Amino acid sequence: MESILDIRGLEKTYSGGVQALRGVDLAIRKGEIFALLGPNGAGKTTLIGAVCGLVRPTGGTMHAFGLDIAKHWKTARRRIGLVPQELSFDMFDTVIRQVRYSRGMFGCPPDEAKVEEILRSLSLWDKRDAQIRQLSGGMKRRVMIAKALSHDPELLFLDEPTAGVDVELRRDMWRQIDALRARGVTIILTTHYIEEAEEMADRVGVINAGEILLVDDKDAMMAQLGRTEAHFELAEAMAEVPTSLSAYPLHLEKDGQSLVYRGGDGTGKGKREIAELAQELTRQGIGFTGLDTRESTLEDIFVDLVHQREEEAA
Repeated sequence: MESILDIRGLEKTYSGGVQALRGVDLAIRKGEIFALLGPNGAGKTTLIGAVCGLVRPTGGTMHAFGLDIAKHWKTARRRIGLVPQELSFDMFDTVIRQVRYSRGMFGCPPDEAKVEEILRSLSLWDKRDAQIRQLSGGMKRRVMIAKALSHDPELLFLDEPTAGVDVELRRDMWRQIDALRARGVTIILTTHYIEEAEEMADRVGVINAGEILLVDDKDAMMAQLGRTEAHFELAEAMAEVPTSLSAYPLHLEKDGQSLVYRGGDGTGKGKREIAELAQELTRQGIGFTGLDTRESTLEDIFVDLVHQREEEAA
């Protein structure tokens, strides 16, 4: 599939010696929603800043729309939109003037029909003459999106787009993001809300300490790295796991009152082993009063990857 953004060996070392990006390779497919996950300080915002011209890389190359961003920055930036984490606008200006101003900043001619279309799509038309300071946090975030869309970008960066937004507004913004993708806009978002990636993303990348740990289709990642967990609440506490059950990945919790299985490989193996284990416990006369099972989430995978790399680096 065609790449709209291709990053190779990207590095950024700040004057104090902090290395924020360490040889990042990343290709973004045209028309996809790509979620970049990582803890605070992982390098997400630095990576976005490098593509958008806010951070000067110390190594590597970036191509957008087939253009070398370092050589054709103005042309490439004209086709990129950015919604930063921080709200940045004149709080005493009106919504509609802010969107008009952003459009003009990218050299676009006045187009009142386009401005109205954007504001209506984000449920801001009724607030068009309101001063920014009069809006709620969620509505201010929508104004930031409207400003980013004012020049019709083909590639849109959303850096923590729903930070500080309540659940209802968050889900409404998810719908807006999905609508943008339907219009052909390629979207890269960073988020702390793993559910956002599970809800919207086509592919997911995990970054930590300036390095990309993994990039894959969301469903493929869940299948490859997913795990099944089961808690058997025992009728009688155990001192240790019986050797007869050593073939299963088991350990005891709650002072021997809970027998815990963690295994599988995302292919259904875990569910099969849990069924076998339940039968084996019954055959051996080991009673249990309850069974709780769950499949790993994208958050589990993310946490495991980060912890694994931290342990390897220690």
